[in-house]
Amino acid sequence: NAQAKLIRVLAGAILDVAVDLRSDSPSYGRHVAVRLDATGGEQLFVPAGFAHGFCTLEPDTMVAYKVDAYYSPADDRNLRWNDPAIGIAWPVAEADAILSGKDKAAPLLADLGRVF
Repeated sequence: NAQAKLIRVLAGAILDVAVDLRSDSPSYGRHVAVRLDATGGEQLFVPAGFAHGFCTLEPDTMVAYKVDAYYSPADDRNLRWNDPAIGIAWPVAEADAILSGKDKAAPLLADLGRVF
């Protein structure tokens, strides 16, 4: 149950990242990273088959999602945020990152297996 998302920042700013997890795609494992903030009004569309994550860049940041399908916990997948094979230039040191338990335990891309 892949889910497409439209991301917008309502307050503050984020570095928003999408990683292609479509196994048959020529851009598999590649990412795009874009800074979104509340003043610019830009949005990022994340197609189904992509992993999505972000890092807040300012205090009190608020992010809104529009999605094309209901969240399905059974279909939820996770990817290591700092996987060196993907090479995302996050603006935070690993020691300073605040992560959920799920994000801390996420697999590397090489260990993820076929997702889409």
